[in-house]
Amino acid sequence: MRKIEVIRRNLKDFSSCEEEGEANAAVSIILKVFNLDLYLLIVKRVESPRDPWSAHFSLPGGKRESKDRSLLDTVVRETMEEVGINLGESILLGVAETERSQSYPNVIVLPFVFLLKNESVIKLNEHELERYDWVSVSALLDNEKTIKVGSEMHPAFIVGDIVIWGLTYRILKKVLQDMKSYENMVETSI
Repeated sequence: MRKIEVIRRNLKDFSSCEEEGEANAAVSIILKVFNLDLYLLIVKRVESPRDPWSAHFSLPGGKRESKDRSLLDTVVRETMEEVGINLGESILLGVAETERSQSYPNVIVLPFVFLLKNESVIKLNEHELERYDWVSVSALLDNEKTIKVGSEMHPAFIVGDIVIWGLTYRILKKVLQDMKSYENMVETSI
């Protein structure tokens, strides 16, 4: 699928990734092809006073633990713990640039992009997550808006009741940056 190749342009091969050394957390951008469109998995965190991203829509992932040999181990472990997907059964397309949390500058995230080979059953860790959705990449790109959080305006993807802003928005924006121009090019050539 051509859309996957467009996304791959913005990624690096993990084996040659030099940014892993500065990152201390990882997230998985899990893609699947359905009805000739590309979808990504979005999760909603439970409301918790101990979680700085409480009740936010986000990507599966978390902080590196001492038992993790690499951030790839981190993202595989965290994804299995949070949504029950074995990323060993998917295709690693690559990694995106690291992204530093603006609210918590000591959190530096390395995003991994995976393509599912087979349909996976989602098993939410209900202590951490309250829901999941498969969101069309096209729908995200068509619904880029701004939202007011506190007294500030922030860019966001808004699809129905799903609002993706902040760290997750910035990560997805980098990974999907060429998709909008690709989709516009396809539409005008039809």
